[in-house]
Amino acid sequence: MAALLNVLVVTLCFPSVIFSFSSIVTVPTRTFTVDYKNNTFLKDGKPFRYVSGSIHYSRVPQDYWKDRLLKMYAAGLDAIQLYIPWNVHQPTENTFDFEGQNDVMRFMSMANEIGLLVVVRAGPYIDGEWEFGGLPAWILQKNPNTVFRTMDPTYIHYVDLWFDKLLPMLRPLLYSNGGPVIMVQIENEYGSYYACDRNYTSHLRDKFVFHLQDEVLLFTTDGTLDSNFKCGPIPGIFATTDFGALYSPERGFRPLRKYQPNGPLVNSEFYTGWLDHWGHKHETVNKLIVSVTLDLLLKYGANVNMYMFEGGTNFGYWNGADDLPYLPVPTSYDYDAPLTEAGDITEKYKLISHVISKYKPMPPIPWPPSTPKANYGPVKMRFVGSVLDLLDHLTHGPPIKSLYPVSMESIGQFQGFTLYRHTLTSDLQKNTVLNVPGLRDRAYVMVNKVSVGVLVRDTRTSLSVTGMKGQNLDILVENQGHITFNRGINDNLKGIIQNVTLGGQVLQGWTMYPLQLDNYFSLAQNDHRSNKLLQPNVTFDPSTPSLYVGELTITSDLQDTYLDMTGWKKGQVFIKSQAVVNLGRYWPLEGPQVRLFVPGPYLQRGSAGNQILLVELEGSPCVSSGTCVVNFVDTPLINGTVHSHR
Repeated sequence: MAALLNVLVVTLCFPSVIFSFSSIVTVPTRTFTVDYKNNTFLKDGKPFRYVSGSIHYSRVPQDYWKDRLLKMYAAGLDAIQLYIPWNVHQPTENTFDFEGQNDVMRFMSMANEIGLLVVVRAGPYIDGEWEFGGLPAWILQKNPNTVFRTMDPTYIHYVDLWFDKLLPMLRPLLYSNGGPVIMVQIENEYGSYYACDRNYTSHLRDKFVFHLQDEVLLFTTDGTLDSNFKCGPIPGIFATTDFGALYSPERGFRPLRKYQPNGPLVNSEFYTGWLDHWGHKHETVNKLIVSVTLDLLLKYGANVNMYMFEGGTNFGYWNGADDLPYLPVPTSYDYDAPLTEAGDITEKYKLISHVISKYKPMPPIPWPPSTPKANYGPVKMRFVGSVLDLLDHLTHGPPIKSLYPVSMESIGQFQGFTLYRHTLTSDLQKNTVLNVPGLRDRAYVMVNKVSVGVLVRDTRTSLSVTGMKGQNLDILVENQGHITFNRGINDNLKGIIQNVTLGGQVLQGWTMYPLQLDNYFSLAQNDHRSNKLLQPNVTFDPSTPSLYVGELTITSDLQDTYLDMTGWKKGQVFIKSQAVVNLGRYWPLEGPQVRLFVPGPYLQRGSAGNQILLVELEGSPCVSSGTCVVNFVDTPLINGTVHSHR
């Protein structure tokens, strides 16, 4: 792009002579390009190497965005790297959300104000252990046979509409336009995907170029196998790779160099830690190994992005899952990163910052302090009814009737829970086998409001039941997170997706109730029925999925805290202060996470209090009285005992 020329004309007047002359002032254009000959980036025409860190704005409360960005800047980073999850910003076909917590443009502008550049990974697929890899589950309602990440007509139609919305919003934030965005990634690790649809990746390239033109450097990222570079890179687009701390620079970059012999080397995901799964030990990567390998990479002349630098939290239902076998990710996405889930500085952070200081000038600010944590103590929880007792109040929209069970997506329930109900048409013989082969993902079976057992996808899909004609067979199904990786994203329907048999006979006649569990708060507040929810015929049964409520009153300063779920088994936590927050899933019965991070901004001071709602699925510790406690403490516990009761 040619430099802009401003011509300043100055006229000097004297009694008999007029002098006029022009002074040409050159204003340099902001550029970020690749110098393939010298294997470097050029920022405003000068050689440039960046060190960056990944942070996901969707996993960090917006009140803490600035805190985390300042800590990343103080560590010596030049840039941040972020994903843009499509499903966050387009929750339904006709709804876009870029406000508040989802205001990614404000997040990037905040980074710019602090002095950080931005590397955007725009998708449409992102992985990141995020629900469905960032893809909207509502596409499955349009076509349950959609083949994602290909030129499938349904998929590409909605991809185009999404990018026609997103990419024009990004353009003002590009570095060449005065913003912080120096690079934009197309897709994500496509070379690891089985489809190898080059028409698809070329289509994406053309869409990005149409909207962003030549104003930003586009790139791809792929792994360290030679096969990853068969279909991952896109002709005409700069390629990068990703690998962890156990790889030497020579080994890690070898496949990339075979494909792209020249140009700057970029490790787009240098893993500072690793992800967790329920039922498996908490993953860590030694801080010395990370810092030593980072030093080697920088000495090698590479550009490095640390994944993650701040992990954050999978609030609500936003955790993803791996498949083969199906393994959901916990609520914590701490990742053993340099900044903890709560944004605290670690020894790993300090070592990394020291390494960076060997290669570039450091910012003239000290490391910001960690946020204080509070021990608010115990909160008494009170049983208010089972999910079945409150079913009519917890249902999102009218129940759906069908001859056979259908997927959650087909009834517009894209996350959370759905109750499937069949009324028995005859008495059952003792130990009649109920078989639910198409279960996605976990189910709680009840007959006549009595718990019968738990079913688990792929591993435990049948059990014996008894019952009488006219009684309800209820199957409460939890979507534990859509699969985020590889071909499993094309087998991602949730709920009950095949016929159910009882005693070998296919059951017909089902009613499905899509649940919105936080409806409880409107019921208690608007109808003033918080003390009237228990009808005379309701009895306390801690073994059935039930609701428990309590109140945390804070009179001191608001601080971050942790909700200790020791003694409870599995469920969902909601907090209502000034707004309702779905804090996430708990499962100490499985481990390794036992305590949930509760950001201070999600709480409120004063007599109004903070209402705590637990939806306990597998049995509360309230043995007989219907009351028990949870504790708010000042330390995390994400590396607890793993029980593997799955």
